[in-house]
Amino acid sequence: MNTIFKVFALVFGILFLVSAGLQYNDPDSLVWMIVWGFAGIIAIAFAFNRIFFSVPLVAGILSLVGFFYTYPEKFEGFEIGAGDIKNVEEGREAFGLLIIAVVMLILALRGWVVQKSKV
Repeated sequence: MNTIFKVFALVFGILFLVSAGLQYNDPDSLVWMIVWGFAGIIAIAFAFNRIFFSVPLVAGILSLVGFFYTYPEKFEGFEIGAGDIKNVEEGREAFGLLIIAVVMLILALRGWVVQKSKV
C-alpha cells in the first residue's frame, strides 16, 4: 500500500480516536464515543493492512446515511449561541458523520484499487 494512504489512514485514525475521547461531556456521549471509536479503529486497521476494503465501505455508507438522517431541519452553523442549540448540535453531529464517511470511502476506494491490481 502506498505510504501516503498509510499515513492518511493513521492520521485520521488517531484524530477519530481523539474525537471519541472528547465526547465525554456530550449528552449522548456513549453513542458518539462508539461511532468515533469504530471509525478510528477501522482507519488504523486499514493503515496496517488488517481489514478488507469492504469494512470501510460499509462504514462510509452507514456514516453517509447517518449524515442525512442527523442533518438538522434548519442548519444554523456550528457555534454555540449562533442559533438553537439543538440545531447546532445536530449540525455538528451530522458533519462529523460526513467527515467519517468521506475518509472511509476514500480508504475503501484505495483498498478496492489495490485489490483489483493484485488480480
